[in-house]
Amino acid sequence: MTQQGFPKYRRGQRVKAAVDLTNDSSFPNAEPEGVLLAAGATGEIIKVAIHTKANVPVYIVDFGQARLIGCLEEELTVL
Repeated sequence: MTQQGFPKYRRGQRVKAAVDLTNDSSFPNAEPEGVLLAAGATGEIIKVAIHTKANVPVYIVDFGQARLIGCLEEELTVL
């Protein structure tokens, strides 16, 4: 991880899920703690934000099929 609060990735960058992405209750129609996407799924970063309390980057990734998922750096790798 890069220095806290400074994004490692940028908008428009192609990435893949480094781990299974699970529901943290952000998706009410999906099983709590259930797998939303398996590791290896590819997508594109459409927005980069900073979580104000934790001071860490959050990446909104479009994984296709209407799947926009907020990810942390350790959950992503570059294609």
